[in-house]
Amino acid sequence: MLYLDIILNVPVNQSFTYSYISSESTKTENKPEPGKRVEVRFGNRNMTGFIISVQETLPADFPVDVSKIRPVKRIVDAEPILTAELLTIARWMADYYLCTLGETVSAMLPSGRRETNAGGFSFESEIPFSQAHGLSQEQQSAVDGILAPHLSRTAFHYLYGPTGSGKTEVFLQAAERTLALGKGVIYLVPEIGLTTQVIQSVVNRFGNTSAVLHSGLTQSQKLSEWRRIMHREARVVIGARSAVFAPVPDLGLLIIDEEHDGSYKSGTTPRYHARQVAMFRCSHLGIPLVMGSATPSVESWQLMKKGGLVRHSLTKRLAGGCMPKISCIDLTKCAMDGCCLSDKLTEEIRTTLSVKKQVILFLNRRGFTHFFRCASCGYEMTCKNCSVPMTYHKNENRLRCHYCGWSAVPPESCPECGSLDIGYSGFGTEYIETETTAKFPNARIVRIDTDVLTKKGELEEKLAAFRRGDYDIMLGTQMVAKGLNFPNLQLVGVVLADTGLHLPDFRAAERTFALITQVAGRAGRFFPDGRVVVQTYSPSREPIAYACAGNISGFYEYELKQRELLGFPPFSRLIRLVFRSTDSKAAEDTAVEASELLQLVLKKIKYTDDDEIMGPAECPLAKISQNYRYQILLRGPDIKPLQEMARRLLFDYSHPQNVYIECDVDPVSLL
Repeated sequence: MLYLDIILNVPVNQSFTYSYISSESTKTENKPEPGKRVEVRFGNRNMTGFIISVQETLPADFPVDVSKIRPVKRIVDAEPILTAELLTIARWMADYYLCTLGETVSAMLPSGRRETNAGGFSFESEIPFSQAHGLSQEQQSAVDGILAPHLSRTAFHYLYGPTGSGKTEVFLQAAERTLALGKGVIYLVPEIGLTTQVIQSVVNRFGNTSAVLHSGLTQSQKLSEWRRIMHREARVVIGARSAVFAPVPDLGLLIIDEEHDGSYKSGTTPRYHARQVAMFRCSHLGIPLVMGSATPSVESWQLMKKGGLVRHSLTKRLAGGCMPKISCIDLTKCAMDGCCLSDKLTEEIRTTLSVKKQVILFLNRRGFTHFFRCASCGYEMTCKNCSVPMTYHKNENRLRCHYCGWSAVPPESCPECGSLDIGYSGFGTEYIETETTAKFPNARIVRIDTDVLTKKGELEEKLAAFRRGDYDIMLGTQMVAKGLNFPNLQLVGVVLADTGLHLPDFRAAERTFALITQVAGRAGRFFPDGRVVVQTYSPSREPIAYACAGNISGFYEYELKQRELLGFPPFSRLIRLVFRSTDSKAAEDTAVEASELLQLVLKKIKYTDDDEIMGPAECPLAKISQNYRYQILLRGPDIKPLQEMARRLLFDYSHPQNVYIECDVDPVSLL
């Protein structure tokens, strides 16, 4: 008889003991070992768990009678898929992000049952990325610095430079040199579908020794790739957020491309940030971590200033282009007459098309028009499930909620006062498409947003077609703002720069600045006359003014002063607790009671006078998918006392079953 300690994906902060009986007839079975999955009966359901230890005897103080210990149903794996190193990371994550070890491990590992061919990642034959293999002096200096023996042990590096300055080639050369030392590499990108060129560069360079972990793989295919990595068949792993957990033996380098991107933060339990996990993993192994972006997160900029990150700068575009000229158009001074393209932007598009160059028009908003509004009483139609305005989609003649998907037929009169004086305010990509088609009837136009991308692989196909020159104008949401490389692109138009600026979130300015800078960076990468036109109702607002002036350091200095003044990260630490329920009163009452409990805990542990409990208050998005939402923010100079307060609430407090508490350590959004 053996006794197995097993962790399960349940919100209970403990492991569970099961028995395993070995006999002559079962000697051919998989042996129980730490890191293997097992099927067990938990309560009245079957679940899959992970063995974390195996014992021949139970401790003397074991609280349950031996006869009540259930046997495992079967051992799933022939070999462990949870390595000792990954278990160390999982323990750290459970402690840091205030969740259970079972929840953490289940989020880290593939859940496939059988191995199948993972299949490759398909690419068109495309233009080479950057200049193949040859390095500029700046690039060479960066590679040498990242891998310098005196710095490499647990050093965190940042590769900072404008779009098109050759950051990818630095990453690839650093990876090549790491592989030559017999070490493995993990290369993180924000979203696989939007970074096909980077992935292609990795696959072209490293061939069969590379593994691509992406959301298009089934769980069984992910398991196959997982085993390839564990068996050293793949030594370079490229993927999105969860690839930070890849079980690479002898890991020697971890790369985070577009480090500023919000998709590195998980939106479900455990709410981990891949950057923080990467920092822990690299520190634990004593290996270098290198991050890079043209628009670093404010936290990373501050760390570079303070010396916590070793900065390597690239200043020149390498493919013959230079940074584009940015023009800012004040829409308050334009007679738009219901149009979304100003006369100036329309003329720029016409000029660009006349010389056979390409155009991207960017707006971070889907749909035809933004929201329904009554001119008589001011009524705005919001989703019945969520406290957000409905967006009108002309093609299907429906109002649709972009949070829960609920849709409705547009009313012919105001539901509140009956007035016929109703209309729509704002505009989205569908509206731009209608206007652009009318103004440029001979142009070949492609629209890229989640409303039109319905088939697998369609995004990659459309981006490749635009790169080949099959289209003249590409319209899109933030999908077109990321590290894409189009050799014939001359003009980028930001149709409305203000879209995310007025959100009640302390990162709104940072996101607005990064989006404008990133989308502007698509223009003029291969020739010196790239142009960017930014339309805005707020030309003097700092994120827009600094982005249009190309004054990157100026923006960060301004934003850091604002954050310090208001006491937001990186000058404080935050934990966000969200109480959600289909019962509004239950959510509010639980939040109030939790706040009182937290105040008592704070008095007991009182680390500093600067720790504070903010709220409870309604979330800015007060209702999503029929769930009412209230939040409490814990704020202080150090994360540990905040974690201790939240831990006591989450694990010691019995709250109503119809209320769910979300805990987000170091949140990236407060909406």
